[in-house]
Amino acid sequence: METPEGLLARLAALGIEARTVRHPPVFTVAESQALRPDLPGGHSKNLFLKPARGEGPFLLLVLEEERRASVNALVRAAGAPRSAFAEAEHLRAQLGVEPGSVTPFGLVNARPGAVRVVFDEGLMEGFEWVNFHPLTNTMTTAIRPAEMLRFLRSLGHEPGLLAVPETG
Repeated sequence: METPEGLLARLAALGIEARTVRHPPVFTVAESQALRPDLPGGHSKNLFLKPARGEGPFLLLVLEEERRASVNALVRAAGAPRSAFAEAEHLRAQLGVEPGSVTPFGLVNARPGAVRVVFDEGLMEGFEWVNFHPLTNTMTTAIRPAEMLRFLRSLGHEPGLLAVPETG
């Protein structure tokens, strides 16, 4: 499994500009909001799902942090099979992260095709910089959206963009 330092070195080797801030551990969007003066840009909430019947890859949904949407509606809109939240052991095995540290950067540890990642297009098109944990919830890394997509493609993953259906 990759380390945060190894991940940041990979970004640098690809010529990808990234800004990383260390901070106390955060486990929720609410806890992370106190860090915002040091972390401008878009922020996310990440949902890691497993197929309910074992068919197909795991699904990582990366949403703008304030987005309100039904998980079932998101799964349908992404064209994925019926899904449920994955357990901590799946996070560790697929993304190499602990609960509270779910991040698209975790795809550095995933075999291509094992995890499908779908980003909220509002997050990826609405901000100059987007912020994600670099495999640990004690750090946050800002990266330009296009560079995040380029990084994931360099790993053999083809990220998707989704117009997220809103719910009241």
